[in-house]
Amino acid sequence: MTTGVSTEAERRGTEPPAASAGPTRVRRRRRALGGRALPYLLIAPALVFELLVHVVPMLTGVAISFLKLNQFYLRHWLQAPFAGLDNYRFSVDFHSSIGAALLRSLGVTIAFSVVVVALSWLLGVFGATLLQRSFRGRAVLRTIFLVPYALPVFASVIVWKFMLGQNTGMINHVLAQLHITNGQTFWLLGNNAFISMVVVAVWRLWPFALLTLMAGMQSIPGDIYEAAAVDGANMWQQFRKLTLPMLRPVDQVLVLVLFLWTFNDFNVPYTLFADSPPASADIVSIHVYQSSFITWNFGLGSAMSVLLLLFLLIVTVGYLLITSRRTQDA
Repeated sequence: MTTGVSTEAERRGTEPPAASAGPTRVRRRRRALGGRALPYLLIAPALVFELLVHVVPMLTGVAISFLKLNQFYLRHWLQAPFAGLDNYRFSVDFHSSIGAALLRSLGVTIAFSVVVVALSWLLGVFGATLLQRSFRGRAVLRTIFLVPYALPVFASVIVWKFMLGQNTGMINHVLAQLHITNGQTFWLLGNNAFISMVVVAVWRLWPFALLTLMAGMQSIPGDIYEAAAVDGANMWQQFRKLTLPMLRPVDQVLVLVLFLWTFNDFNVPYTLFADSPPASADIVSIHVYQSSFITWNFGLGSAMSVLLLLFLLIVTVGYLLITSRRTQDA
């Protein structure tokens, strides 16, 4: 009987049900495996570039921090003598000239980052609140506010360097016309260098805070403000009781991003002061650059970079824990 069934099936050009089910299951399995592997295939190029651009150089820098790598071993850096933890000991020995200079640079960088982040956030909140309501010319004003963020970094900072010059700078000319100064102020020397660096950095960063806060404010329902206005809340009370609490998740990410960008900023101070900034503008990125490429002590510079990476990791984790706890309590 089985032979008859098979012969009849072959004569009609069809396969038995059991035979046709096998290839169908195989095709389904292949489709399922292809669907599961597709996300990994799509993300694979990004992972490869992330490894090549960030992870491999970072691991190489960590390895160099344990070597006595200087100009004598640049061609064959793998043959540099093993230093162990000596580079780290020199960096954290605050009684020595190297450690004291790094500690002073860290203090300048923290002060610079805190001031820039605070001013950028305040200007961003003010601009976002101003542009939240519809009025004539709002689109033009938005475009003007975003110009600093759209310009190339080096081009814009070079213009600022020209304006901050002593004799040819527009800043001294304007201040002299307003009878505020005598027009001969050295803005890129002494303690004024810190002020100039802060002004340029805030001018560069505050449009990003403006964009982020504008997006956060647009997600707040307008009915809440209408209800608060009916209850008698004025503009300041609405801003303090409604806007700021609802922007807390946005502020949590924004402040952290601005701090990390400012702390690691190299373009603005290097364009303003090159590789020899005044003591008031000696931030960590320039200090590590000097230790590595000016004195040719790459092992010590790499150790400083690793220590700063650990410092930023501790600050980031602590900040996220504190802000997350406050958000949960609220």
